[in-house]
Amino acid sequence: MRQRFDTWAAGDAYERYMGRWSRLVAQEFVPWLGCGDGLRWLDVGCGTGALTAMVVARCRPRAVVGLDRSAGFVASARASARAPASFVVADALALPVRDGGCDVAVSALVLNFLPAPDTAMAEAVRVVRPGGLVAAYVWDYAQGMPFLRHFWDAAAAVDPSAASLDEGRRFAWCRPDRLRALWEGAGLADVVVAPVEVPAVFAGFADLWEPFLSGQGPAPGYVAALGPATRDRVRDTLRQALPVQPDGSIALTARAWAVRGRRPARPYPYPSPAL
Repeated sequence: MRQRFDTWAAGDAYERYMGRWSRLVAQEFVPWLGCGDGLRWLDVGCGTGALTAMVVARCRPRAVVGLDRSAGFVASARASARAPASFVVADALALPVRDGGCDVAVSALVLNFLPAPDTAMAEAVRVVRPGGLVAAYVWDYAQGMPFLRHFWDAAAAVDPSAASLDEGRRFAWCRPDRLRALWEGAGLADVVVAPVEVPAVFAGFADLWEPFLSGQGPAPGYVAALGPATRDRVRDTLRQALPVQPDGSIALTARAWAVRGRRPARPYPYPSPAL
């Protein structure tokens, strides 16, 4: 069941909270895929279009379509899109793409928010051609997102019930072994999983804290639901726990796990025997 705080809709709020770090990961992720020019791409759960924009910038695609269930995110993505990118409102569990209709299907930070990841994977495999690539990246919520780790530790210290909302506890698809199993279970070959770590530097405490007030996503949604006194206690507990530099900045990192695999060129390694 989806938690009531797992809501993403406002593009500007998402960009300040998580999108800025996702863009940095996309810069590493797209070259890691090793794809050539002139391919047809599908960005599943495109959000505000960070990954789509990187595909356009780096890969000279023949076409790239970003889709997301959030009309607000799609509107944000369209506002800054460059040709040949286009965007549609659609569901990752029922992709509006014909079988084998694209060369590459990618997604960024989506799997843990889908009600049926296995169904989404089956759809991604269906829409790529034989030999095509299915790839994604997700945050390492369990161990690789220090600003979230500090936040949830502070929240649980003030409100023990907050521990049950911690993405590191809740989300299965933030560990490399689980991602590999999901990709291989979908029938993909040549599966590779790798970490991508980027700097997450905040100009000051306000730069880190204010995005938590947006209501977008699990942690900000939790903060928005708190009463003023409890919210202030969480804020102050978090501030005390952070490694603040002499200039007031806070230098952390953000780690994602990237995974890729190919749809087999044919269903069997050898021609099936004649019946």
